[in-house]
Amino acid sequence: MSAQATWAQALFDPTHAVPNGLVTWNHSDPARRLAVYRNNVLVSLVDALAHTFPVTQELVGEDFFRAMAQVFVRAHPPRTRVLAHYGYELPEFIAQFPPAAGLPYLADVAQLEWQRLQALHAADAQPLDATSLSALLQDTDALPSLRWQLAPSLHGLRSPHAAVSIWAAHQADSGIALENVDVAQAECALVFRSGLDVMVLQTAPGMATLVECLLAHAPFGEAIDKAFVAEPAFDLSQALAVLIRHQLLIGVERSH
Repeated sequence: MSAQATWAQALFDPTHAVPNGLVTWNHSDPARRLAVYRNNVLVSLVDALAHTFPVTQELVGEDFFRAMAQVFVRAHPPRTRVLAHYGYELPEFIAQFPPAAGLPYLADVAQLEWQRLQALHAADAQPLDATSLSALLQDTDALPSLRWQLAPSLHGLRSPHAAVSIWAAHQADSGIALENVDVAQAECALVFRSGLDVMVLQTAPGMATLVECLLAHAPFGEAIDKAFVAEPAFDLSQALAVLIRHQLLIGVERSH
């Protein structure tokens, strides 16, 4: 094992022995100094998670969240120095964390919060202009085989619970009262950046399916077929209007 790996283990595992050769400038006990440093790192990472997942923390309370986050940090130390990218695995971790089993929607709320952060930091992209879009949509022979390129900030969320409404109920001036939310109601949403603002647009299953397929680079015709399977009353014109209005179509690839 490399010295770096040994140091990392000692930093995140309090039961791990102090690495050989560790000394302090003032000749104090290296084990005690490491413990202080370990605690500072742990607290900093937990603080970063609390900043990324504020509604998740509100739903379980600060004490529960910080205790859970400490377990997560030790199991999933950062792989990058950019803390805005830290926490990708937390929603899945929550879904498998036994003490959180009583809140089955919690992992999906965390996923929504993670998607909002990624949308905020996503690269800018120039949308297709109106003339190009019109020409593409009028070519009915080629349209089914087109593979649309979507804005880098766009994410889709699908939850068997009312994760979107639960998150929204914790936003100022949302007009949604948490006690009125049916948590067993499945919900879908699109998450994307519009200008400098991150939007959470609750949507129907057909639209969510269409976007999921397009994000997976599926041909447009295939994506439409799956959208109708998910929602027989799916309105393609309305779905396209949403994508165009929010400038989420940025390019297209034609099949050869």
